[in-house]
Amino acid sequence: MALLRILAAGLLALWLAPPGPLRAAESRPEPEYQLKAVFLFNFAQFVEWPARSFRGPDAPLIIGVSGTDPFGAYLDNLVTGEKVGTHPLVVRRYRRDEDPTDCHILFVAASETAALGPAIARLNGRSILTVSDIETFTREGGMVRFVTEGGKIRLRINVEAAKAVDLRISSKILRPATVVTREKN
Repeated sequence: MALLRILAAGLLALWLAPPGPLRAAESRPEPEYQLKAVFLFNFAQFVEWPARSFRGPDAPLIIGVSGTDPFGAYLDNLVTGEKVGTHPLVVRRYRRDEDPTDCHILFVAASETAALGPAIARLNGRSILTVSDIETFTREGGMVRFVTEGGKIRLRINVEAAKAVDLRISSKILRPATVVTREKN
């Protein structure tokens, strides 16, 4: 229920947001990516990382974006001033040649489709929740895939991949999701 309230609040905020002119750096992403940004924020609250994933008790929980950023400043504004426990939320963007192994959640943009296999392999064994909307994402070892069906965003979650790196995904996320395996999605 809490997840649904948070998502509903995010949707209401999107609907009530004034349209007004914005500078390019502040422009809003497509509504689909605004909602996906809310999901990323919620993942930070409903996934547990092993203590070794953080450099210290006050170290940030990093949401990374790999590839062409579909969120713009929206994701940054969403997490500004927010904390999960003692960990402030921070957004970082990574180019293809950068190593995103310091993040906790990594959204892999569609621009990275061609390099997806090597990108996932590079993260092997690290406690990073990988998320994308690339069609083959969970088949290639990714953990959470956004799927748009009937105009709604659904989740397909590869729980085995998350457990393999000691991530615990709350039942609040799993209940409405479709659980898949690497071989069968």
